[in-house]
Amino acid sequence: MPRPIPILAAVLAFLLGIAATLSWLHYRPATPASPVSTSAGKPLYWYDPMVPDKHFDAPGKSPFMDMQLVPKYANSGGAPGTVAIAPGLAQNLGIRTAPAERGRLQTTLRATGTIAFDERAVSVVQSRVAGIVEQLHVRAAMTEVAAGQPLLTVLAPDWTAAQEEYLALRRARTPGLDPLRAAARQRLVLLGIGDAQIGAIERSGRAQTRITLTATRAGVVTELNVRDGATIAAGMPLMRINGIDDVWINAAIPEAQRSRVTAGAAVKAQVPAFPGETFDGTVETLLPEVDATTRTQTARIVLKKPRHRLAAGMYASVEIVPTTRAENVLVPSEAVIATGLRNVVIVDAGNGHFRAQEVRLGDEANGKTVVLEGVHDGDKVVLSGQFLIDSEASLTGALARLESSGDAASDGAKP
Repeated sequence: MPRPIPILAAVLAFLLGIAATLSWLHYRPATPASPVSTSAGKPLYWYDPMVPDKHFDAPGKSPFMDMQLVPKYANSGGAPGTVAIAPGLAQNLGIRTAPAERGRLQTTLRATGTIAFDERAVSVVQSRVAGIVEQLHVRAAMTEVAAGQPLLTVLAPDWTAAQEEYLALRRARTPGLDPLRAAARQRLVLLGIGDAQIGAIERSGRAQTRITLTATRAGVVTELNVRDGATIAAGMPLMRINGIDDVWINAAIPEAQRSRVTAGAAVKAQVPAFPGETFDGTVETLLPEVDATTRTQTARIVLKKPRHRLAAGMYASVEIVPTTRAENVLVPSEAVIATGLRNVVIVDAGNGHFRAQEVRLGDEANGKTVVLEGVHDGDKVVLSGQFLIDSEASLTGALARLESSGDAASDGAKP
């Protein structure tokens, strides 16, 4: 029968071996997996890449994340803010680069608006003498009329008297009356009697007691201010006719995108009434006023010859293609790191070296961003993995500033 004491001792020794093995596996320093290559030498400190402002004097496991601390080495000969990455590690990290290129940013702005009448294609129908409306030929607003179509018939004594005077001069045989006849005819024209009506008066030899006013343009009667039997005064507006050959779209442009819209820009418009159909137009101008509630500015878009199919008040969606812009340096938008206080791109300086470069940005569209300052044509910028490089470059720059300030302080302390 085996003795109990040796058995117990063997069991305890076995358990102690297991505990020692687990302790060694847990606390042994791990080979750092930092992507940043360093010069030979002792690390300055260790840090957690997720909390880079906390420094540790020895390797080990991060108290913040379940990961090993990364060693930080002094930058040997590199410029402040520049880091070096071994080619193998750069490949493992999936670092991709793309060249900055000079070109024109292709932007397209989409907006909404409503269709309106062309306010320049307006004719006002009025009587140049006092009279009475005997008959209306157009009896409702928003009636479409053709050029020359009768609108209303007016009884006007002043017109009748002017016609009788002209006819009397035409019948007279006294020499030297030609200037008076021409003046009398011109008076009829100034009173609003058209050439066709004057010709009818000359052929009949009798004054017309009733004068019919006709439409001077084709369009829609948008205002009708008189009715049958109404007394009218000289110069009183009777009707308003809007032309409909061209129409406007008043599109609301967000204030932040105002710079993308310029006069002369081409426009493609669509309306729900004609799905799948596109109407071509042009931005005529941007009205010099911003809506205080919606923070939008109205762009006046002219649609030429929509074949009288578009009605005022229709909803329209527009796509504005700006006119040719000046060439700028363009980088992929994914290369830009926006921190809120600055914008940064990581530039591949060659030979495995990268630097964080602060940039001043312009417009952005279709995955491209305009760089106004900081990057030149042909520079390679990093598209992926740049956040880790930017963090490392920031640490390097901070270290360089601390070292320079420390050297300055020691120099000042010398007698």
